[in-house]
Amino acid sequence: MKHYYYLHTDGNLIHKNASVVDADASYFDSAFVRKVWMIDTEDRGSLWILLTEALALGANKSRIQELQTLWKMTNDDAHEFAKRTGLKFCLDGDQWCVTFEDFVDLQTSQAGFGNDCLEALADLANQGFLEKR
Repeated sequence: MKHYYYLHTDGNLIHKNASVVDADASYFDSAFVRKVWMIDTEDRGSLWILLTEALALGANKSRIQELQTLWKMTNDDAHEFAKRTGLKFCLDGDQWCVTFEDFVDLQTSQAGFGNDCLEALADLANQGFLEKR
C-alpha cells in the first residue's frame, strides 16, 4: 500500500494517507516540511530508505524506533537490504559498521557506524552517500 511520511522541522515523522495527499498536489508545500517520502509498505527497501534518511535528518529517535518495531526491521533484515543495495555490514567492536562493497579501508572509503544497523546506515547517509551513489 502507498503511504506518505514527512519530516516536520520539529523532528516529528508524520504519516499521511495517500488518498488525502494525492487529492491535493500542494499538500506538502510548507516551510515546516523538511522532506517527504512516498513508501510502499510491501517494499522493504522503501521502508529502509525512509528510516535511514529520516534518522540522518534528525527525526525523533523514539518515532524511528516505533516504526522500526512496527515494520519488524531488524539487523538481520538490514543485511538483506544491504545485499540488494551494494552495502555490507560487519561488527567493529561493539558497533555495527556499514560500507560499500568496494570498501578498501577507513582512510579512503566511506563507512557508517552505529549501535544497530539502522544507526550505521544513518551515519553513512550523513556523509552524503545517498547523493553520491
